[in-house]
Amino acid sequence: MKARAARLPAYALFAALLASAGLPIYIHAPKFYVDEYGVSLTALGAVLFGLRLLDVVQDPALGWLAQALRAQRAAAVAVAATVMALAMMGLFAVPAPVAPVLWFALMLTLVFSSFSFLTICFYAQGVAKADTLPGAGHLTLARWRETGALLGVCLASVAPLLLGMALDRPFVGFAVGFVVLALWAATAMRGEWRAAGLPVAGGFGIVLRDLQARRLLLIALVNAAPVAVTSTLFLFYVELALDAPGWEGPLLLLFFLAAAGAAPLWGILAERHGARRVLLIAMALGIVAFGGALLLGPGDVMLFALVCLASGAVLGADLTLLPAMFAARMAQISPSAAEGFGLWSFVSKLTLAFAAVALLPALERAGLQTGASDSSETSISLLIWFYAGVPCALKLLAIALLASANASANDVEKP
Repeated sequence: MKARAARLPAYALFAALLASAGLPIYIHAPKFYVDEYGVSLTALGAVLFGLRLLDVVQDPALGWLAQALRAQRAAAVAVAATVMALAMMGLFAVPAPVAPVLWFALMLTLVFSSFSFLTICFYAQGVAKADTLPGAGHLTLARWRETGALLGVCLASVAPLLLGMALDRPFVGFAVGFVVLALWAATAMRGEWRAAGLPVAGGFGIVLRDLQARRLLLIALVNAAPVAVTSTLFLFYVELALDAPGWEGPLLLLFFLAAAGAAPLWGILAERHGARRVLLIAMALGIVAFGGALLLGPGDVMLFALVCLASGAVLGADLTLLPAMFAARMAQISPSAAEGFGLWSFVSKLTLAFAAVALLPALERAGLQTGASDSSETSISLLIWFYAGVPCALKLLAIALLASANASANDVEKP
């Protein structure tokens, strides 16, 4: 038991790898292809949206594949991690051998697919791992896993900037560093893929027929929507509403550092008082913290930094407790969990596609342009309400859904 528990840092390391693989898709890769190849933002945006739709559609299928390959999970993970690492090298370190936008799409397809498959396997394996841990095993594992993921996001967000001080081609260094991290994380987790028994699953039906699992999936969908909205509009809000171009990176780093620092504390509180109760309190605090962004305007960077600090700390509860609650339910009804987390990944990513399709065209029609002087006051006001008002309303709905759920059925066990 103690030997297995001692391997929890490996879960944090693997979570950091996965988180590092997600950030380049949304921040680093588009900027790199604009600067390096002159690809238009419109073309890159179209590719990213198309790949996001592919990602949404393929996640349930990847969940089925992860379950079908459960007996060869170690080998399947090794192949997927290798593909993801090579695709990251292709994206940043290999000169595009074909049209850059086509190469961009091909490499990101490989990164997307490998990332999704590894995420599903990783969270499914976590259900089996948690059963070997004493006390509230799902919360203990979630603390390590989500803290590692948030630290991975922080590392990936600043690595190209730091490497740029020492290297002529910082993104090549970033890609090489990612390969090293992939090798390290895969080696650290190597024994875990065969350490626990992997039962046969009952398919998607057993998850979808379960009322509590469906309710948690619905809560996850609604609760992920505020993050999807703010992630989509963050850069626009800082540049146009706050009139603070250049502050995007530091503010984003502050947000994720706050989440990483708070995640273990939320887990400890949940072990003592119950995940559902603590999550409800955190979600209410999130509305109070983030609602302040509605009142800010040009020059309010320091005030927004406080918003980022407070709302980031609250995000740590969302990212830690809700997946732990779903994992605990999967342990009861579908111990293999691969297909369950395929559905979990599906509903989480669906919100990102929704945010891009629903909000950006509306802002464009209202006259929003890059550059505050080119945008109408109406469009910037709409941006502020979309960025801060819509997430608060969606969070209220998530609170209502969670509050109406049966407390004992949707909580994680307390020791």
